[in-house]
Amino acid sequence: MSVASFQSSSSMRSMSVATAHKNITQCVADARSDAHDVQEKALKDLVVITQVSPLYRNLLAQVDGSIPILIALSKSSSSTVQSLSLSILFNLSLNNDMKKLLASMETIYHLNTLISLGSPETVKLASSLICSLAMLDKNKAKFGVAGTIQLLVRALTVPSVPAAHHLLCSLAELGQFHGNCTVAVRSGAISVLVDVVESTSGEDLAGTALVVLGLLARFEEGLRALIKIDRIVYSMVNVLKGRCMLSKEGATEILLRLFDESEGCLRDALRFPEFLGVVADLSVRGSTKARERATLLMNKIMNNDLETYSNADSVYSPWY
Repeated sequence: MSVASFQSSSSMRSMSVATAHKNITQCVADARSDAHDVQEKALKDLVVITQVSPLYRNLLAQVDGSIPILIALSKSSSSTVQSLSLSILFNLSLNNDMKKLLASMETIYHLNTLISLGSPETVKLASSLICSLAMLDKNKAKFGVAGTIQLLVRALTVPSVPAAHHLLCSLAELGQFHGNCTVAVRSGAISVLVDVVESTSGEDLAGTALVVLGLLARFEEGLRALIKIDRIVYSMVNVLKGRCMLSKEGATEILLRLFDESEGCLRDALRFPEFLGVVADLSVRGSTKARERATLLMNKIMNNDLETYSNADSVYSPWY
């Protein structure tokens, strides 16, 4: 079977379900071949097939033994076979009805191993699959029980880790579940994420890290851990001075939580001469979410007695 037959949208429309099922079945059989060229071609065909159609994903899942075969191949010593198999599994996970099927504890433990020991490409694919499977709420707790949170946090401690964005997205999805937030905080995620925010690796990473921090700060344990971070307010003010709007949205949310919990944090913010200026600017020129949060910040500031926080006249100069 040629992959070209699946790449043409017109041929896909004209191909009967029976023909598609027959071709997919042959691909699965070829994927078990001892001939590496036959095996790799079959897997490449399946990657394309499962990219283009939810129907084809369902047809592949219906082939007897297809899922166990793909999971077994994702453990191959061949990096090519491993990557192709993970790509197919990720494509299958895009169908909501397959997320529960794919998230067996055995598979989750295997993905954990790949996060810890895999190549950069494998880590990206494994973390993307984790993120996709975790979109089903019932799967979130399973990853928490399996130790996935701790492994994601540990992987993010590696300087300039190539898969950082994928790891952060997985952590953000898993962080939608309260229990996983508790595990993350107790695994040291707060300080690790602040390090990502303060790194020079890129503002897009900082933005995603701030999303996760915002999730963790929803609960008292996470918020308390955040307050204990040295110069946390300084870090958030620096984010507000940057260019990434996602980062600014995250920083304003965190500052709101910090100010609600600690007058000391509000006092620290007002010690920076530029703080009120950047908040005022954001309230006018930010995204809808950033403007709303910046306005809340300004209201919170102006509803407090500023004189109790600072004696520096320069702090108030942007407002007078």
